[in-house]
Amino acid sequence: MTDLSKSDTATPDAVATQKRVHGALLRYRALAWITGIWLLALVAEVIAKYGFGVDGFGWVGIAHGWIYFAYLIFTVDLSIKARWPLGKLALTAIAGTIPFLSFYFEHIRTREVKEEFNL
Repeated sequence: MTDLSKSDTATPDAVATQKRVHGALLRYRALAWITGIWLLALVAEVIAKYGFGVDGFGWVGIAHGWIYFAYLIFTVDLSIKARWPLGKLALTAIAGTIPFLSFYFEHIRTREVKEEFNL
């Protein structure tokens, strides 16, 4: 793979697009991991509450909800910059609601974007 920013034939627009996509990808990756970790904490809270009667962790769901909202914003940002079709955006957005799926989708989407934009 070649880096567009180091290529002799890269246009300034291509280099700028590559930089924008790279920044959006970094933000998406960070929020995908954070969302996945908080979702696992939420699953643990639900198991503790309904499986063992432990109460007092109600804030985990609220925190995950706000983090998921940030994940959605960064997913949409990346999808616009990478020009994803609507279906790909929807599947990636839903991945933040299913335990462990955000980690898998982060890996797949990162590989795809890096290949497409030579990052």
